[in-house]
Amino acid sequence: MTMRLSQLKTMLAQLGLMLACSSFAMSGARSETLGDFGPAPEIAGIQQWFNSPALSMASLRGKVVLIDFWTYSCINCIRTLPYVSKWHERYKGQGLVVVGVHTPEFPYEREARNLATAIQRFGLSYPVAQDNRYLTWRNYDNQYWPASYLVDRQGKIRMKHAGEGNYEEIERAIRQLLAEPVAR
Repeated sequence: MTMRLSQLKTMLAQLGLMLACSSFAMSGARSETLGDFGPAPEIAGIQQWFNSPALSMASLRGKVVLIDFWTYSCINCIRTLPYVSKWHERYKGQGLVVVGVHTPEFPYEREARNLATAIQRFGLSYPVAQDNRYLTWRNYDNQYWPASYLVDRQGKIRMKHAGEGNYEEIERAIRQLLAEPVAR
């Protein structure tokens, strides 16, 4: 009897973790249109960079930046990747830099080789930062997988979005920020 109760508790805990990853997106994604949410925090505490040398918000000044928090085994994150990849390909020549911040939910997601395999499997060509210690996650006060922060050329967060959906709204915001003049 003790074994069965223990197994039930484990199953309920696992179900809770799965729902935490997806419940926000299932309840309707939240998106805030262009505003001024203050300066973008620094990308910090990265264990490894994929597809790029190390980047910083200071080095990205003058670019429009999409910070995309994700983890490779979250189905909600996986469903956003084709859109993020499309924006990277479509707008990189116009000044958009996509930075995927992989913040693991489970211990196996902390392994660099597992992340490298996932990046290859999903065909991601934009920079991906491995944030195993959650330093960038905490800098952004992030709470969700997936979550995106759109940063203007002056380094200010102009849009926040958590969950799936609102892809047209996000793409419109990207185009709008790319059309804004670069401050001197």
